[in-house]
Amino acid sequence: MLEIRDTIYAFSKNAKPVAHIKSGDTVKFITEDCFGGQIKSEDKLVGAIDWSNVNPATGPVYIEDAEPGDVIVVDILSIEVKPQGIGCTIPGASIFDGETEIRTKVLEVKDGYVHYNDIKWPINPMIGVIGCAPAGDDVVSGMAGNHGGNMDSKIITRGAKVYLPVRVKGGLLALGDLHASMADGEMIGAGVEIAGEVVATVSLIKDFKLNWPVTETADSFYINTTAPSYDEAAELGYREIHRLLMNAYGWDFTDTAIYMSLQGDLCANQTVLMSSWGYNIRVGTPKVPSKKRLIG
Repeated sequence: MLEIRDTIYAFSKNAKPVAHIKSGDTVKFITEDCFGGQIKSEDKLVGAIDWSNVNPATGPVYIEDAEPGDVIVVDILSIEVKPQGIGCTIPGASIFDGETEIRTKVLEVKDGYVHYNDIKWPINPMIGVIGCAPAGDDVVSGMAGNHGGNMDSKIITRGAKVYLPVRVKGGLLALGDLHASMADGEMIGAGVEIAGEVVATVSLIKDFKLNWPVTETADSFYINTTAPSYDEAAELGYREIHRLLMNAYGWDFTDTAIYMSLQGDLCANQTVLMSSWGYNIRVGTPKVPSKKRLIG
């Protein structure tokens, strides 16, 4: 199995690929935490790190035959995390900004649990950053967009599939920013930030229109969108899933819209209160076995 560990700090059409693979190949991505290993103890605070070296993504990987208008499928087979993670407050990233101290907490991850003060809970290892290169300007890996990036969706975990629109030849796939656990919304700006390894099979769907990344779970499809406001992000998600439902189910515009109000789901991925970051949300709908799949 191919293993890669080189990292980037921006998704770029000009990035040099660290590996070339074919559709159907399986790759192990060895990742750093979102701080690039700069925080190892509780006396190191986020204000003292180099913010130009955060959210590293492992890659990029060039997928042969991937062309604009195609879709790259990342089938997540496993996510393994290290035994120590970081939780912290980030200035400007919370409704509690100015009320909380700037604090770092080193969190033990042991026997499948996150240990926090005098409690523990099961880990749910997930990928925060996953995407392909945009066709236009570079996008730093701490941001998200219609190429993917820092979507911070807690459902991007083992067993999920992520569908990414191809914007440039080869796609230039990269991923990283693992969390041992993260709440929807990530309201204070950080999950359990941690290093680890991701094993995924990467494949290609030719000639399929996709405007935003899609996550497939065991029972649902979700559109992942980003916009300057929550309302804008939600509208983008609803419009994309409406388009996919109409195409797959063969219903008219109004029946599809009614169905979405009956069988839709709207969730916050990352909504930290930093307007330059944007609001990352997901809009989902359950799978219907008797109907055509929305994608794939």
